[in-house]
Amino acid sequence: MANLIVRNIDEAIVKALKKRASQHGVSAEAEHRKILEQALLQPQRKSFAEVLRQIPNVGNDSDFERVQDDTASQIFN
Repeated sequence: MANLIVRNIDEAIVKALKKRASQHGVSAEAEHRKILEQALLQPQRKSFAEVLRQIPNVGNDSDFERVQDDTASQIFN
């Protein structure tokens, strides 16, 4: 495994990292590794709008028009 040294980090970021680490019951270093892994290696979730944009265009709106089916009314009359 490689080592990573990050210099010149704002004190507010360091405090937030330490607070988050304590909430998870781990060291700041372990929390830092976890954050890097999540940000860089895990697939990003797509928004609903992004998923909708990926649906292929498959026909015209008229292809999906509702057709009135009178079969049910004939059965119950």
